[in-house]
Amino acid sequence: MAAWSCRLLLQRGTRLVSPRAAESPANLVGCIRTVKTTTWFEEHLTEDNQEYMRKSMAEEIRRQTTEKLNPLKDEPWQRNEWTEGSRRVGLVAVKLGMAPIWTKTGERHVVTMLQVQDCHVLKHLSKEEHDGHTAALMVGGKNVSPFQRSEEDMEMFRNAGVPPKQKVTTFKVSDNAIIKPGTPLYAAHFRPGQYVDVTAKSIGKGFQGVMKRWGFKGQPATHGQTKTHRRPGASGPGGDPAKVFKGKKMPGMMGNTFITAYGLKVWRVNTKYNVLYVNGSVPGHRNCLLKVRDSILPTRSSTLLNPPFPTYFTEEEGDLDEDLYDDDLFIHTEPSLTLP
Repeated sequence: MAAWSCRLLLQRGTRLVSPRAAESPANLVGCIRTVKTTTWFEEHLTEDNQEYMRKSMAEEIRRQTTEKLNPLKDEPWQRNEWTEGSRRVGLVAVKLGMAPIWTKTGERHVVTMLQVQDCHVLKHLSKEEHDGHTAALMVGGKNVSPFQRSEEDMEMFRNAGVPPKQKVTTFKVSDNAIIKPGTPLYAAHFRPGQYVDVTAKSIGKGFQGVMKRWGFKGQPATHGQTKTHRRPGASGPGGDPAKVFKGKKMPGMMGNTFITAYGLKVWRVNTKYNVLYVNGSVPGHRNCLLKVRDSILPTRSSTLLNPPFPTYFTEEEGDLDEDLYDDDLFIHTEPSLTLP
């Protein structure tokens, strides 16, 4: 819907005034045209209609989510067994924050809590459709309003039968780990003691100097130094190359790039709220969306010999305990001292 409007500007001496403010004839300067090509979905709706649309969208999302709770009942795809070298799908999670934990020997560790919110498989990509080498699965997480997605994206969500997602990403999988689109993914996809890789966009720091960006020592504060305390110093050789080599560490934009933290241990899994407790810190700010997948490190990839494959299905394993702990983790609900 396009809206056209004009603004008339009048000139009186060296000032520009509006026609209403003009008390005497003035010269017409020009006509400025503004074009408005987009409107909000609720711009021309009454408050009652807006409330009705929000309720109807919420009911539709709940209905779609409920229908996908039991994916094995509706024409399940062929299931395969886990073998050495199998590559499972990952999850899309939300970073909640950090908290401390203690082991049974008294060691203190810091963990990051990642919550899996409304994570579903959206589409299967064959080898030819992806990169010609391996198959892939498109996964989406965290429901969002359909008015914030394009019509092309909405077509993919409708084919999968799931609500629109805020983040859509791709995971490479082996041929025996393909999952039917529309299948929900839970935090129980990973188990305590397993190692994962977490990818997210780091916090943007803006334009920073070499001391903050690269950890340079800097130059002395005294002894003849004048206004060169935090500068990088010489940037390259002089006569022979007569240039600065590519990749030289210099000031520039810092952060706001995708970073992967490898080999993070899963200490605890909360199956009620779908929360993962992974060791250490992960990239990104609080409430950011990130990717969690099995670790690709050679020494960490085979720590769990029998993971839920290709993912965790509630119909097969039934109801798990509300909290799954690592064997070395101290559980606060258990007594710390036992008397004879």
